[in-house]
Parts: sequence; structure tokens; C-alpha cells
Amino acid sequence: MEKVVSLSKRRGFIFPSSEIYGGIGGFWDYGPLGVELKRNVREAWWQDMVRGHDDTTPPPGMPSPYAMVGLETSIVMHPQVWKASGHYDLFHDMLVDCRQCKARFRADQLATSQCPEKPSKRPGEHTTCDLTEPREFNLMFKTYVGALVDPESEAYLRPETAQGMFTNFKNVLATARVKLPFGIAQIGKSFRNEITPRYFTYRSREFEQMEIEFFCRPVESRLWYEYWRDRRFRWYVSLGLSGERLRLREHGREELSHYSCGTADIEYAFPFLPAGEFGELEGIAHRGDFDLRSHMEGKLVRRGEELVVETGPDGKPRYPGSGKDLSYFDEETKERLIPHVIEPSAGVDRSMLAFLCEAYAEDAIPDENGIPQPRVVLKLHPRLAPIKAAVFPLIRKEGMPEMALDLYRELRKNWNVDYDDRGSIGRRYRRQDESGTPFCFTVDGQTIADGTVTVRDRDTTVQERIPMTQVAPFLQERLVTG
Repeated sequence: MEKVVSLSKRRGFIFPSSEIYGGIGGFWDYGPLGVELKRNVREAWWQDMVRGHDDTTPPPGMPSPYAMVGLETSIVMHPQVWKASGHYDLFHDMLVDCRQCKARFRADQLATSQCPEKPSKRPGEHTTCDLTEPREFNLMFKTYVGALVDPESEAYLRPETAQGMFTNFKNVLATARVKLPFGIAQIGKSFRNEITPRYFTYRSREFEQMEIEFFCRPVESRLWYEYWRDRRFRWYVSLGLSGERLRLREHGREELSHYSCGTADIEYAFPFLPAGEFGELEGIAHRGDFDLRSHMEGKLVRRGEELVVETGPDGKPRYPGSGKDLSYFDEETKERLIPHVIEPSAGVDRSMLAFLCEAYAEDAIPDENGIPQPRVVLKLHPRLAPIKAAVFPLIRKEGMPEMALDLYRELRKNWNVDYDDRGSIGRRYRRQDESGTPFCFTVDGQTIADGTVTVRDRDTTVQERIPMTQVAPFLQERLVTG
């Protein structure tokens, strides 16, 4: 993991935020290559889940055709949204403080946390440790709307993107002409005031989510849950995450949220975790009708097998909903119902980190003299690679730079392509290997003679010659198929 972090800094993938001032825990900046990789993760998800979706013909395994539309909602919402949804009351971690060293820990992470006192031990293991009893700590960031700082102007940065899709359920129905089943997709920033952010970008206070809220008939919801669970797992496999480090884990009953009818996690064996342990990449939850009912009626709590509105001492809803009708009239069955929701919720930052960890490799390849030299390479899927190709002139004379620049400018119209004429050809290859660039095209003396260029494959280092006129079609095909 230290090597991945070092490469991320050295090649401009990820920097600590506000680094010149010592940084700020749980916040990260994405550098020139990082912003491209992150954008490519988002684009792959949006293309595969939304823009490229065929809503007319279901492929094998899909219960029926469905529509998929996009949404972009605000980061600050009406504070009642978070009260009706349960976040105001229930969105917390258990916090433990040490009165001696003033450090703060999550109660469920004491066994894996480090006390700042030396020699390094676990919290509570020093004779001077004085830990408080665990207490609740709400994870939402508080802010204020307007000129006055008082309880009436309190608001929160959203801890998830989902609620904006639920509150816009009727707006989408009215404007997008969709009918059950259909999905609403959104990519956006969320904020959680983590007690102990750690593991590089895995647990951050500011992060980006890729979420779908899929609305369906209650009688079909189990089929759709299984469909989305399996489809989302295959998406990660298609982009290069390996089987032995990737798994799909169904939650046991004791793990389920009070509203959940079923939840599965897609997990990855990150190198910062002990051997055999996995970290969550994405959760797929069968949420039933909990969310739409909450925003209709008010905050729901479980009583036995039922979800009912929580009431205060006066018998009225403790945290009222909007009072708006969020039910759906089914034209096929001529009945009114509250749709069930399946929610695949993925993290852009966690996905990017998993792709980086999976792609990192070390090997040895011969140099110009045939002597094996160690190499660091990022074997990113071509769809995700920040730089799709690099163009080199073998030497900076004899017309080679001019021809290489013409090729570079042609390719640059469609893809992020690099031009490099500095240093030996071997050094240029190494720079691109560390950046994850899948293909390098070199203009040399033979190019001038017959119009062909050398193309080098990043993973195999195999080189072949192709006509310069075929470079763009060559790149187009391989960037799609991988």
C-alpha cells in the first residue's frame, strides 16, 4: 500500500489537501492524472448504467425492460429531509475519547487503532490511558443558511446523494414520462464527519458517490434486487478487478438496517487490510418502501415486523414527512402502490483506489542493451487509463518531431494523448508505464520511408508496426474492448 501511495503522489494522482499547511485529515486533492482517472471511472459508470442503457430490449437475466434517467441534486437540502429519513437521529458512530492524550477513536475500531503515546500500543493498553464511555457522534456536517447563525438557519451538508432522488420522485414521474420499473441515477459529492478517517482515500470526510435508486413493484422487488446485485459485481470484473480479491457478500439478518429487506456488499481485499479481510466497495440494498413512506408520513421506526411512524409525547409524528402523496398509480394493474426501491450505491473514490491497487505491478524488462531492469507499471483497463496513448519521435530531428506532432494533434481531438520527446525512448516508456498509458506510438526513420509507426503494448511490451493512417482506428477498437 505504501508503494501505491508513493506512486499516487509521484505521478500526480492524489495529493493531501492543503499540504503546504500540513494537510487536513480526511480530505484529498486529485492531481492531473488523478482527475482523469476519476473522471473515467464516473464516465464508465454513467455510460454503462445510464447513457448506454437500452430501455427497449432486456438482455438475458433482466426481469423486464426499464427506463433509466439521471439527476443532479443540491448538496444542501431542507433540514427536515434528514429528520424524516432518520439521519438526524440515527446517522452516528460511537465515539471514545482518551482523557490523558486527548486522542479520539471510533469505539468499534479500538482493536485496530493506534494510541499516539509511545511506545505504540492500542488505545487502553498504556497504564496512563483513561478512556471515556462510548457516546454517539452524529456524522453530518452542520452549516447555516442565510445571514443569521441560529437554530432556525441550521442545515447540513448531505451525507449521501440518495435522498435528493427520493424527494424528486414525483418530479421525475411528471417530466420524464417513465413508468415502473425505472431507475434514477446520480453522481455527486457527499460529506461525513468521520471520527478517524484513514486508509488513504478509503475513509474520507469528503467523497463522491455513484448511486441508483431503482423503483419497482413490490411483487417484483426480490428479482430486481438479485439482478442489480449480480450486475454490479460483473461491472467491476469487466474493468479489471480480479476474482480472488473481489467478492460478493450477502448480509446476515443481524447486519441488516431496520428498513432493509436484503443487502449485499461488493468487497475488495485492499492491501492496507490484514490478510483475508475485505473492505466495502459498493452496497446493494433492498430498501422496501421505507424511503418514499418516510418522506410522505414522517420518520419510521420498526415495531415487530412493521415500520410505523415514530410519534412524540403528543401522539403526533416526531419528525413529520412532507405530507405529499408519493404513491404511484399502476396503469397495468389499475392499483395505487408505493414502489419498492433497490439501491446500488458505489463510491467513486473507493472504486478508483481499488482500480489503482489492482493495477499496480512490478516486473523487469530488458533495456536497450538487453539487460533486465525493474519496472513499475499500472495495468489499468484502457477505459480507465488517464492517458490513452503517448506519441514519441525517436529523435528530435530528420522530420520525426513534425510527423509525431501531426499524429498527436489528430489523436488529441478524441482522446487524452501525451506527447513526449525528452530523454531516451526507454525512459519515456517507463514514465508512461507508471502513468498507466496502454499504448505508445513511436515515429522513427521507417515512418518517413513507408508511413508506418511502432505501437508498444504497456502490459506485454510487445511492439508491432501499423500504418500511421490506422492509428486512430486501432486506438478506438482497443479502448473499447480493453
